[in-house]
Amino acid sequence: MQYFEIAFSGQLLPSAELSQTKAAIIRLFKADEAALARLFSGVRVVIKSRVDAATAAQYQAAFKQAGAVLELRELECQESGDLTQRNVAQHAEVQSGQEQVFDALHVKARDQYMAAFSHVQALDFGLAPVGVDLQPASVEVAAPQFDFSDLTLAPVGSDMGQLPPSRPQQLPDISHLALLEDD
Repeated sequence: MQYFEIAFSGQLLPSAELSQTKAAIIRLFKADEAALARLFSGVRVVIKSRVDAATAAQYQAAFKQAGAVLELRELECQESGDLTQRNVAQHAEVQSGQEQVFDALHVKARDQYMAAFSHVQALDFGLAPVGVDLQPASVEVAAPQFDFSDLTLAPVGSDMGQLPPSRPQQLPDISHLALLEDD
């Protein structure tokens, strides 16, 4: 069976307007502002992986109607799950810094123990090559500017509106009480 990877890198159709396209994609995905910002960041974001041709065509038509250009890539994975070739390709793309991959791992059970996990969908994180920086570049944030010019200090001993100290409570006289011993 032929599988496809669906990705989006923020490209619009020539006749599309950015605000209308963003609104249409929000309706399609029921996405929040953070997800929308990630989709239109200019970085290639994999939306779905290992979909059949009919599903890929539906996604492409929906994005075209919204005014966006969706990228389809045919996956070269065998039916048995040739994961090593796919992982090497993904790590090369991650290393180049041009793509974010959010892919699900589909593993064929090799024995009875693994058969229990055959229906579990887990993210395929894999291993990155040695020396690859996996953290995004940190953003420098400017320190906030505060104006303290109109604040002054009160003289020592001045009344700052504190509550007066409470009067000491008188304890009741219990000298006439005694504890009885048990027989």
